Amino acid sequence: MQKTYNFPASFLILIFVIILAGTSIPARAADQEPVKTGWTFGALPAVSYNTDLGLQYGGLVNLYYFGDGSSYPKYMHSIYAEVSRYTKGSGINRLFYDSEYLVPNLRVTADLSYFTEKALDFYGLNGYNSYYRSFLEDETHPDYSSRMFYRHERNTFRFTLDFQGRLAGRSLRWIGGLGLMNTGIAPVDIASLNEGRDEGDKLPEDVPGLYERYVDWGVISPGEKEGGSTHHLKLGVIYDTRDNEPNPMKGVWSEAVVFAAPGFMGNGDFAYSRISLTHRQYFTLIENDLSFAYRVNYQGTLGGRVPFYMLPYMINSFSLSSNIDGLGGSKTVRGILRNRIVGEGMAFGNFELRWKFYRTTLFNQNLYLALNGFMDAGQVIVKREVSAEDTQGMGDFYDEGRESLHISLGGGFRVAMNENFIVAVDYGKPLDYRDGDSGLYIGLNYLF
Repeated sequence: MQKTYNFPASFLILIFVIILAGTSIPARAADQEPVKTGWTFGALPAVSYNTDLGLQYGGLVNLYYFGDGSSYPKYMHSIYAEVSRYTKGSGINRLFYDSEYLVPNLRVTADLSYFTEKALDFYGLNGYNSYYRSFLEDETHPDYSSRMFYRHERNTFRFTLDFQGRLAGRSLRWIGGLGLMNTGIAPVDIASLNEGRDEGDKLPEDVPGLYERYVDWGVISPGEKEGGSTHHLKLGVIYDTRDNEPNPMKGVWSEAVVFAAPGFMGNGDFAYSRISLTHRQYFTLIENDLSFAYRVNYQGTLGGRVPFYMLPYMINSFSLSSNIDGLGGSKTVRGILRNRIVGEGMAFGNFELRWKFYRTTLFNQNLYLALNGFMDAGQVIVKREVSAEDTQGMGDFYDEGRESLHISLGGGFRVAMNENFIVAVDYGKPLDYRDGDSGLYIGLNYLF
């Protein structure tokens, strides 16, 4: 199989910070860190290369406002912006705002994003029930089909506006919100990806991928195959006792959130409701330095018909991530193929040790370095119904009753500035070959 290798400039920044912190400035204890006031920011370039998508270029910035410093390390306002592109057409455009101080007694979170993806992962439905045959993507294998066999195109516009208010003290809160997602789905544009390639490097044309086959088999209906709009409401309750949101050392964060796309909001044949139940808990093992954290989640359909492109969508009360996809990949089950685990009801868990092994101050910024080790797992609990007629047509690509627990193991590294801007590196490896080979992720923040 042809592999792609990413070398983000953020990785070079990490090495630079480690060298400076380790050789130039003595470590400082956590209680000696200077309090931050006013505006601060963290910024990173976004530079990588992918054989099929091209060169990525762009950048991201996160602005924090601490006012007079009385709220530090909690910010008063946070503004995150990212613009990046691949030369073959994929890209991220995102503006995110979060504050508990804009409106008295309310936390306001707003997200405006547009994502273009020329080759989104699609491995079918119901986890291991859908076979993953890696040789279909391997140009050296005699049964090679296409590197784009498990891909389709997706363009997504997203706007969400969420509010949180107190029910009892600071710990028990309600959440309410509304949003719009407009999703466009199509087969991979092979002609566009082949543009400018040598003849021997071109992707094969007129070879249907798994998405096209699902459409032909009738598993993906005509009304959903090209995507559509989802107008939704969100309502839930949150119990939160964390001592520090970016990387808590103690406390819990539990929530129950209902995501509804009702018919009266114009959702047509695809009116539905789903629920997400999440519990996160944090334990201090060594004060200020070592903690254990875990997260367990269930997400499932309460009623209605969920279009296939919304099944992977992860529902939550709050997320700094631009990711909108399901189980597998950088934000859920690390090391496992992105969107490998998709069904009507899904459960997953993350179990992680976090060690802050070094603290210092560099250029008047508070820094710490940290390591983490983890085990992630997930499974389809309620499968998407596939008719007997459809399964006969799906032949060697689908077999009922094979789904079981997907597990990965891995570790990571963090560089944190002012307790909020956290550069993250994680590497995970699945225990089962049916989940792929491994995953390396370089981005921002702890997973939860």
